Amino acid sequence: MLLAVLTLVGEWYGRCYGCLEEERIGLLEIQSLIDPDGFYLREWVDSSNCCEWDGIECDNTTRRVIQLSLFDARDYSLGDWVLNASLFLPFKELRSLDLGYNGLVGCLENEGFEVLSSKLRELDLRENLFNNDKSILSCFNGNLSNMLLRNIMQSLDLSYNYMLKGSGFEIISSHLGKLENLDLSYNIFNDNILSHLRLRKLDILQSLRSWPSLKTLSLKDTNLSQGTFFNSSTLEELHLDNTSLPINFLQNIGALPALKVLSVGECDFYGTLPAQGWCELKNLKQLDLSRNNLGGSLPDCLGNLSSLQLFDVSQNQFTGNIASSPLTNLISLEFLSLSNNLFEVPTSMKPFMNHSSLKIFSSENNSLVTESVAFDNLIPKFQLIFFRLSKTTEALNIEIPDFLYYQYDLRVLDLSQNNITGMFPSWLLKNNTRLESLYLNENSFVGTLQLQDHPHPNMAELYISNNNMNGQIPKDICLIFPNLHNLRMAKNGFTGCIPSCLGNISSLSVLDLSNNQLSTVKLEQLTTIWLLNLSNNNLGGQILTSVFNSSASRFLYLHGMLPRWFVNYTDLVAIDLSKNHFKGPIPRDFCNLDQLLYLDLSENNLSGYIPSCLSPPSLIHVHLSKNRLSGPLPYGFYNSSSLVTMNLRDNSFTGSIPNWIGNLSSLSVLLLRANNFDGELPVQLWVLEELSILDVSQNQLSGTLPSCLGNLTFKESSQKAILDFEVSVLSRSIEKAYYETMGPPLVDSVYNLGEFFWVNFTKEEVIAFTTKNMYYGYKGKILSYMCGIDISNNNFVGAIPPEFGNLSKILSLNLSHNNLTGSIPATFSNLKQIESLDLSYNNLNGFIPPQLIEITTLEGFSVAHNNLSGKTPERKYQFGTFDESCYEENPFLCGPPLQNNCSEEAVPSQPVLHDEQGDDGFIDMEFFYISFGVCYTVVVMTIAAVLYINPYWRRMWLYFIEHCLDTCYYFVVASFLKFSNFRR
Repeated sequence: MLLAVLTLVGEWYGRCYGCLEEERIGLLEIQSLIDPDGFYLREWVDSSNCCEWDGIECDNTTRRVIQLSLFDARDYSLGDWVLNASLFLPFKELRSLDLGYNGLVGCLENEGFEVLSSKLRELDLRENLFNNDKSILSCFNGNLSNMLLRNIMQSLDLSYNYMLKGSGFEIISSHLGKLENLDLSYNIFNDNILSHLRLRKLDILQSLRSWPSLKTLSLKDTNLSQGTFFNSSTLEELHLDNTSLPINFLQNIGALPALKVLSVGECDFYGTLPAQGWCELKNLKQLDLSRNNLGGSLPDCLGNLSSLQLFDVSQNQFTGNIASSPLTNLISLEFLSLSNNLFEVPTSMKPFMNHSSLKIFSSENNSLVTESVAFDNLIPKFQLIFFRLSKTTEALNIEIPDFLYYQYDLRVLDLSQNNITGMFPSWLLKNNTRLESLYLNENSFVGTLQLQDHPHPNMAELYISNNNMNGQIPKDICLIFPNLHNLRMAKNGFTGCIPSCLGNISSLSVLDLSNNQLSTVKLEQLTTIWLLNLSNNNLGGQILTSVFNSSASRFLYLHGMLPRWFVNYTDLVAIDLSKNHFKGPIPRDFCNLDQLLYLDLSENNLSGYIPSCLSPPSLIHVHLSKNRLSGPLPYGFYNSSSLVTMNLRDNSFTGSIPNWIGNLSSLSVLLLRANNFDGELPVQLWVLEELSILDVSQNQLSGTLPSCLGNLTFKESSQKAILDFEVSVLSRSIEKAYYETMGPPLVDSVYNLGEFFWVNFTKEEVIAFTTKNMYYGYKGKILSYMCGIDISNNNFVGAIPPEFGNLSKILSLNLSHNNLTGSIPATFSNLKQIESLDLSYNNLNGFIPPQLIEITTLEGFSVAHNNLSGKTPERKYQFGTFDESCYEENPFLCGPPLQNNCSEEAVPSQPVLHDEQGDDGFIDMEFFYISFGVCYTVVVMTIAAVLYINPYWRRMWLYFIEHCLDTCYYFVVASFLKFSNFRR
């Protein structure tokens, strides 16, 4: 009693007066050194109780600091930290010191950890920069007798330094006689450090000889690849995840009889499990073999591990029926994960009916096996808190397992993607009042959503999307589930009104009611929503702007006649309002959406100019096609260096294509088709190294084609094909259920459970482009490879630049319906990957280069309606497939498949074409004009010279001219008189 009173008095005294003045001054000195601006340690205020500061724990009796955590407390703008450990001298009773994630690179000379309190038991140096000999030696090379040699240090954490090497560990390892916990994970060891730790690649864990008291060793995510064991009677936990150990590693692990936790997930194990070694670990309680390539059936010796409580073999290739496996004998199991294997799992759970300790069971992506009716009504001895039976590999029409009728303590239930039939199981809610997460999506439930009358305050996540349910959403859903975080009811047949009370659930962050038949929205406010999806419904009416005030909203998908309420969502990253009936101008409020990555307002009736202030710096995809937008392109896009897709086709934009288009360094897709752009094509386009699709067809562009377009490289780009948003929503329900059953996680199995609940918001891009005389919608992998240029239906003049032949990766080139002249460049034979080439409806002349037949990828080709002459290309390879329409309306062109045949007399032999430019035809017009002018001048001058020299000819010439003039005069007079008499 007296001891309790003294403890209470000491605690009260400590709270009133805080730590000792000496230690307060020391703490404030540390703050001024590592956080001079007071940002990370802002609660360290001189006037407050220092024992209540973040990261500080004091002894209730002595008021001395016993625990000091400075993890991530240092301002990184200060650069690397060379520690003066004398800063911690005032803390005489310090037992635990955390200096993790502070940019620590070493210590001042003779001011290392040897000066710390002799009572220090835990030292945390994780996520620093101890990466060479000097850095590690500077902190541990002093007089360690005050701490390590007295065998006081029990726990040392040097994880996440990424590169530990050098002789520094020779000194450290010699003084770690009583070390119980050592964490060296997430490092890369060289042979030098491994030798000093006696932890060679050939003899991993031989270091146990130097650490007779070691209980926990973590070498996760290191470069260890081989090893054998030395006998240790103390080691209880061994973590070797994500190393490259061979499968025979497990055969030698039996030399660790005290081992209770073994984690070897993602170790590149392949083959079958050995039948000796690991099966001898009689005290083993937790075994994680997940994320390997193990196959075959589970060995019978697994049944020897009678103390096993956690067994995780998820993400392997194990086979066999669970009912005949050794798992049926492991009645001490509390956690069992079989997910992502090739197991056959009975839906009745009959093999585990006697496992009274079983609390967590997970089977995902396995085969489900139905059993006879005799097993359906078995009453299990277990009461699960987490149960997952999802993503069956076969489409079975099954019902909810009967054993669930006898479960009353479930927190998480996942039966998704099983094609389960029947009505919505409202009895599950009635039986499990503590249920927090219910996943029934992608099944075949029918009927209405029937809910129990009493509330379920613990329910946080309800997923019933992709079913066949109908009827109205219950109006009292908010009273029954007042604390919902995620509500997903998409792709059903729900009708009627969206309950207005959903807007009042302060915890709601995800609401997905898309792809239903809902007709009315009466949501009042959504203050915490970050995903709202109401698309593809029958929504109508008005929503007040002031109703939606969520500053947390990130994703928005809507459909129907809605006003501008979403402009208050300044954190929005994606807006898709496409395929609706919106009209009027784009609101200037869009300019406030600084975080926007994706904007799709296509296929509406929007009009007016694009706001000049609309320039989200991170914008990646913008789709404004098929509206009635007008005016010039706004200067606001000038700084959108992240822009990958600009789709403005089928509008009424005017003016020239601005030169600042060259600033869009990431631009891969530029679609300006069917507008009213004029002027020349800007030469700045050639600096767009990522450009792969250019469509400026059906405009009023003019001038010559810039030859620099031949410099485009057409790189493959997956970014233009898809936009991925991935959001981690590790269910708190899963984490809580694990903690209640297993305590703090010792292996990663709980995180393996949570991987299923990553939410992906994927927006697949669809780009429409004309090729092979068809209008295709490209998407996915095909879009990432697609490269093409379409400048058809404009007013371009001049010759086709021979540099276009350098576009060796182009798949489609359309120059049709312009006023191009000259010949077809012979360099087009270099377009080895082209599939569609359209040069029709121009004024091209000369021969068709015979080298074009070397293009074996060509599927669409047209030179119709030009002035080409000579013979058509030889009908071989791809050119053997092109019909008469590809060459029609070229009057001087002959040969198959045209009807007019070529004769040797009528058609001269075709000259050999130069590499850069072909001959212009059998009449060189430039030479013709020059020769005609010279001949005409010579004839006139010759006649003049003759008349000047010979007087007789000159008189006769003048007489002839006078006679002609008289004749013409009398002819005109006589004709006039006859015409006058005729009128009378």
